[in-house]
Amino acid sequence: MLQTDLTSDFFTLFSIPVSFEINIPELTSRYREMQRAVHPDKYANASDAERRISMQMAARVNEGYQVLKDPLARSRYLLELRGISVNDAETSLDNMFLMEQMELREQLGELANSSNPEDELITFKKHLSIRVNEILALIRKIFELEDIEQLQQVVELTKKLQFFRRLEEEANELEESLAEY
Repeated sequence: MLQTDLTSDFFTLFSIPVSFEINIPELTSRYREMQRAVHPDKYANASDAERRISMQMAARVNEGYQVLKDPLARSRYLLELRGISVNDAETSLDNMFLMEQMELREQLGELANSSNPEDELITFKKHLSIRVNEILALIRKIFELEDIEQLQQVVELTKKLQFFRRLEEEANELEESLAEY
């Protein structure tokens, strides 16, 4: 019979500590084990109820894995577990960050027309990676402190991380379009 607890948080589901810092290979290993255990094909000859539970558990395991393996989604989820939501409609961030974003978007827009777009794009992506790692380090530190008062700062950092994620996606799209030529 399948485990039918579809309400546990993702950390409990994967039997890992509630933390921003996650051992991704361990998470992946547990994900694969759980997928094998609950995969609907394994319950093809089972009752309708067991097949339905199997599909629900497989979906829950997939969702949990996607959330926990991605630092942005994990940060949002950890905030959510603490009763704090990240309102994407609320985009007020500090002016220095907004100026940085405008400058980076402008740089990215100009890369395609530069004399050496491939090399400049590599440099641009390295800069983005450094900024993302700085933000992740701050998020990690605040979650480690377990200081409820500082969690609002994680909300702001998570929004910044979202901005950088979009910028990375745009840089990857530019890289693909440059490769086509």
